[in-house]
Amino acid sequence: MARYTGADCKRCRREKQKLFLKGAKCESAKCPIEIRPYPPGEHGRGRTKDSEYLLQKREKQKCARIYGILEKQFRGYYNEANRQSGKTGENLLRILESRLDNVVYRAGFAKSRDHARQLVRHGHILLNGRKTDIPSARVSPSDIVEVRESSRELTPFQVAQAEAGDKTVPAWLEAVPARLRILVHSLPERQVIDTQVQEQLIVELYSK
Repeated sequence: MARYTGADCKRCRREKQKLFLKGAKCESAKCPIEIRPYPPGEHGRGRTKDSEYLLQKREKQKCARIYGILEKQFRGYYNEANRQSGKTGENLLRILESRLDNVVYRAGFAKSRDHARQLVRHGHILLNGRKTDIPSARVSPSDIVEVRESSRELTPFQVAQAEAGDKTVPAWLEAVPARLRILVHSLPERQVIDTQVQEQLIVELYSK
């Protein structure tokens, strides 16, 4: 499967804000955007004012990068969101939030979405009692996500238990660190999704 293999920190610098792609490094003084808060490249500091189209394009790129999704899949999510009732932008964010890798990250069982994706791919996560190694698998209300019993002694999950409470878990999820379990109470409404994107710009881009 295609995936981005370049430097994550360049992506944050290009969007001129932290996308929290590198876990603890993003919170430290070593974060490159703290040192060079301008886009990478020879002309990074001298770029002119962005056009309306470029602002829309950048917002879409930023959202896709936050969730670790490439263009084809992102466009598929948009089309699905557009077919649903309600606001397309909010539907899109709800779809992205309901991905299994995002749920593992949001619950504090992984340091980043990339890390969560790796844990899922390696078969450490169960969804409703079944091994699920597809990061894009989607959760539904009343689902139970948990770490496979044979994987619970692995370092990432021991760290997650030791650091339980350090990260705020969104209200639509309930993390049970002692059992390495996540309860999905509902799918999130827009007001509880803290992803810093202007989803209306993405809708405007794809609506052209």
